[in-house]
Amino acid sequence: MLPTYNEAGSICDVVGEVLAVLERATPAVEVLVVDDDSPDRTADLVVTTFGADSRVRVMQRRGERGLAYSIRDGITAAVGERVIVMDADFNHDPNDLTRLLEAASTADLVSGSRFVGDGGMYSAGRQWGSRAMNMIIRAVVGTGMRDNLSGFFIARRDLLDSLPADRIYHGYGDYYFRLLWYVGANGKRLVEIPVVYRPREAGESKSPLLRMLFSYSWQACRFAWRR
Repeated sequence: MLPTYNEAGSICDVVGEVLAVLERATPAVEVLVVDDDSPDRTADLVVTTFGADSRVRVMQRRGERGLAYSIRDGITAAVGERVIVMDADFNHDPNDLTRLLEAASTADLVSGSRFVGDGGMYSAGRQWGSRAMNMIIRAVVGTGMRDNLSGFFIARRDLLDSLPADRIYHGYGDYYFRLLWYVGANGKRLVEIPVVYRPREAGESKSPLLRMLFSYSWQACRFAWRR
């Protein structure tokens, strides 16, 4: 699943790379582009480029926008036994999909992590800022995971369907620490594997670090208080 908003500059290249990696790793593949009615016509570009490829499907959402809502609706619409969620701007490297799939054979949810092993980010400044933010969230929420905001993961579809979607999928990237907490609270096995974030190849970042620091820390405290 590739949630998108104004990703016309990268989406077709991402879809192409994802297909190339997955077709070598698994016999059955669906790439689901969940677009938030992008003004730059991201969805139309995917349809024009991949309309004849039955492995690629576009879901265009209208009304309430937001990353977490897109992921919620994409999980509902997905048809696979396992669901992979990743960014559509090359921040998440398609070449890491093979390792996520391999690790998923013995885990309920596998998360790509910047803070285990040789994982990291293209920017040292963002690496340290993100690490500090994750330390706060980890301490407050208690997921036991080192990267609580990755958003690059594979999980069993039946597991995702069993979780309380309305309590998890709201806001922006903060949905992810709620997802991790609920998976762990249900006694399921979570695994982190190292990934290195690539720089965005087109478009503008929707995740300014300072705004995220305050917003996600507040959401973590709110979640820990109310759960």
